[in-house]
Amino acid sequence: MALYVDIRKKLGDFELRASFETDGGVTGILGASGCGKSLTLRCIAGIVRPDEGRIELDGTVFFDSEKKIDLRPQRRQVGLLFQNYALFPDMTVRQNLLTGLKIREKDRERRETLLREALKRFSLEGLEERRPCQLSGGQQQRAALARILLTKPRLLMLDEPFSALDGYLRWNLELELSEVLREYGCGTLFVSHSRDEIYRMCDRVCVMDQGRSGAVIPVKQLFESPVSRAAALLSGCKNYSRARPAEGNRVRAEDWELTLVYEGEAPEDFRYIGIRSHYLRLVPSGEARGQENLFRCKVERIIEDVFSMVIMLRPVDAPEVSASDGHKNRLRLELSKESWESFCRKEGRREEVLVCVEPEDVMLLR
Repeated sequence: MALYVDIRKKLGDFELRASFETDGGVTGILGASGCGKSLTLRCIAGIVRPDEGRIELDGTVFFDSEKKIDLRPQRRQVGLLFQNYALFPDMTVRQNLLTGLKIREKDRERRETLLREALKRFSLEGLEERRPCQLSGGQQQRAALARILLTKPRLLMLDEPFSALDGYLRWNLELELSEVLREYGCGTLFVSHSRDEIYRMCDRVCVMDQGRSGAVIPVKQLFESPVSRAAALLSGCKNYSRARPAEGNRVRAEDWELTLVYEGEAPEDFRYIGIRSHYLRLVPSGEARGQENLFRCKVERIIEDVFSMVIMLRPVDAPEVSASDGHKNRLRLELSKESWESFCRKEGRREEVLVCVEPEDVMLLR
């Protein structure tokens, strides 16, 4: 499966400029709400017509504004699973599945065989005569996915498939869905605002920010070496500051009033520095000698999370700012409860602590 997308679409004050390519497997589109993820899927499916550009799948042109090509949705052979699943409310599960199956299978006996197989595969046996309102969220999702896959789509697109489900059900359905995707093997676009879902479900990812899409990259690259502040934030980075080059391989973090050593090549156009919460480390006073990127911070708040401790810090030279400024002078440090207890046994509860970060964990971001 080779998908090429290069489209523009303006809706009021919002403009979508999506440009990416992918060639099979599960590709994630990661972005905040309202950034254009769902709109991109609707353009690919043919539900929304782009203002200009080109969409092509395996050599078949879906849309080309210059050549006046705009295939109807039925001819694109694309399956789109909506957030609300879009089952026909006045039809039973059986009838819903048959609407997809009748598109590709004309033989009645063969349809019945495929229907029985789908009901069994998606754990829908015994629910055939129920309507969507009589199903749980997980059952609705399985029915909608079964209906789509019965059409044998060339491309499967999933639009926030777990957004309406509670945590326990979401986890179980995620496991089921990952098995289904491996079994059917069709190319998939997986839209989500959850970095955890993208990390677990996808091979590659494209970050979308305010209507602009980035390059398609391996998922692990996004988490290990994001190139922009938007990508870093979406991948879970909680600490960032405006930054500028300093002497040598050093960077000045302006919001923290810190000069830090970094490792590797610095992008010419970097404007920010980012540090992940779990890369910051508390240093006992007796172990401070020889530590690189060591600085002193005021402890502003200690938060006990379910399985970890979150320590909110402010570098001692950083100016105080209000909440309306987003607390840009703060650093969030996260560590295990055991590590925090060990540190407190050595140092006690202090108003100021020593903190360090390794040069290879300092991220320079556009």
